[in-house]
Amino acid sequence: MNYLSHIYLSGDNEDIILGNFLGDYVKGHLSKLHDTSYNKDIILGIALHRQIDAFTDQHPIVKQSMSRIRHRYHKFSGIVIDMFYDHIFAKNFHHFSAIELEDFSANFYQILQKREDDLPAALDRMIISMTSRDWLTNYANLEGLKWSLKGISSRLKYESDIENATEILTAQYQEFEDDFFQFFPEIQAHCQKFIENPVF
Repeated sequence: MNYLSHIYLSGDNEDIILGNFLGDYVKGHLSKLHDTSYNKDIILGIALHRQIDAFTDQHPIVKQSMSRIRHRYHKFSGIVIDMFYDHIFAKNFHHFSAIELEDFSANFYQILQKREDDLPAALDRMIISMTSRDWLTNYANLEGLKWSLKGISSRLKYESDIENATEILTAQYQEFEDDFFQFFPEIQAHCQKFIENPVF
């Protein structure tokens, strides 16, 4: 699961959305965050982000998706599948939301702008790129997915070739889409249960 899925799975609470967005950038034990400026719902969002990652990484359907590309992408397979799933989610967003993807994305960018004081300065450059290039909406097309994979590849320490992963997606599109549609209701239910009764 990448940015679009994480944001969607956060629900409508702005603080939970913000915390989930920050999940990759806030390290350490969650108990230590209570002495920071983060409120309880932002911390819940960070915890939710970790729940999503853990649930996804160990799910057999996700592992099935990864098995199709592991021969080529090895330790980078998880990154590629996260992006494949966000692409398929974006492409089929109308099945999951009454809000158009473009409007959903714009609403999130407005949250980032409104809450910029709560975001670390280290993310400024990334957020400018995300909002100006409309990453979330562009996940829905293969060109946007390829561009995003190329950006991730440029930040990796080792050669990965993940920018060309769309070739595998195109060749086995139905299989990956079937995997996603089996998996996503389960992650939705898991996240809803966690938000209603958070234990961390």
